[in-house]
Amino acid sequence: MKKKMLLLNTTVLLGLGGVLSTPTYASTIQDMESQKSQIQNQRQDVQSNIKAASDELTRLQAEQDQMKAQLERLTIAEEENNKKAQKTEADIKETSKQVEQLEKEIKLLQEKLEKRNDILKDRARSLQESGGNVEYLQVLLGSSSFGDFVDRALAVSTIVDADRGILKETKNMQDELKIKQADVKSKLASLEDMKAELDEMTVQLAVQKKQKDALAKELKDKEAKNEELKASLQAKDSSLANEQSTLEQNIKDQKAAEEAARKAAEQAAKEAAKKAAEQAQKAAAAPAEKADSSSAKAEAPKASSNDVAPTSAPAPKASNVVTVGNRWIGNSAYVFGGGRSQSDISHGLFDCSSFVHWAYSQVGVNLGPLGSVSTETLKHAGTQVSSSQMQPGDLVFFDTYKKDGHVGIYVGGGKFIGAQSSTGVAIANMSSGYWKQKFNGRVVRI
Repeated sequence: MKKKMLLLNTTVLLGLGGVLSTPTYASTIQDMESQKSQIQNQRQDVQSNIKAASDELTRLQAEQDQMKAQLERLTIAEEENNKKAQKTEADIKETSKQVEQLEKEIKLLQEKLEKRNDILKDRARSLQESGGNVEYLQVLLGSSSFGDFVDRALAVSTIVDADRGILKETKNMQDELKIKQADVKSKLASLEDMKAELDEMTVQLAVQKKQKDALAKELKDKEAKNEELKASLQAKDSSLANEQSTLEQNIKDQKAAEEAARKAAEQAAKEAAKKAAEQAQKAAAAPAEKADSSSAKAEAPKASSNDVAPTSAPAPKASNVVTVGNRWIGNSAYVFGGGRSQSDISHGLFDCSSFVHWAYSQVGVNLGPLGSVSTETLKHAGTQVSSSQMQPGDLVFFDTYKKDGHVGIYVGGGKFIGAQSSTGVAIANMSSGYWKQKFNGRVVRI
């Protein structure tokens, strides 16, 4: 008994290589078993590619997690630096107001002193005209300036009480004027530093924002590609599984049909033998004829067994200070005034001086109170040595927005590690380019 041929179209996309199997026509179980074996082999290849892709997805996921953490750090850094910039702007405005007020007060004092000067001159002339004390007149004639005159006049014991009172008030006004002028000078210097720092922050905020936006876009693109790759691989495996399932069902149907045909043939043979026996009894004269009761038995080939199961710290040393900060490379962000709390340190948020303080603390060296550490305190923390004698672990200083505005740890080979405003903790080259220009020769050995 012949069975209608079954058409099997098994187009299989294999993994990343796109292996393609051509449609075939199976007429026997043996053909279908062979085709099933081919599909199983193809599926094994796809599953191998799926595993490789899964491993890649796992690696990409770890990379994405790291990128997300860095994105969070950059977001925090941007927020903190914006706050710092806003506070600095407010401080600049407030200091400018104080300077303006001091300048007004200085102007008033100067006007009062000019009036006092006129009064004292008039009194001196009056005394001279009335034949006054010679010693007093000598004070006037020998003084090189009005301030010198006041100092000399206060030293003369023969001046009348009224004159002495005026002179003392004038002296106090002069002293107050000097204090206010010094205060203005100090505040103006502070104002210049704040403005320079604000300019630096403005530049770095733009750099950090650009870096954050680029990182966010890269993260989004990778997530989309990961999803696309995952969906593609799952579709390929599902397609192969369907092909295999269809083929197995066809084999089952074919075996059932051949079994039914075999049983029908056996039944027909039995009936033919029975009929022949009856005819033999009727024909007594005829010799008995033996009925051929043999029946063709179709033995189905055994199924192929090609299925393959899917493959399834030591104590710190001071010398380590040059490498202890490597853990933050690519996992940190620069924050002006950052790194002075445990929360900042846990999130890798440092500025240059707080990073140096942290690095030395990791090897058991205390560089003073964390809350007040700065480039100014660090340059006095050890012994200054010549830059020609520089060795790993020394602190190196750079003139950025101000003198000694940046500090890092020399690691050797013309390089240093530090919290850089554009990258966070990183190793930079100080033997060429930007940092060579900014290096001021100050080297401090802790």
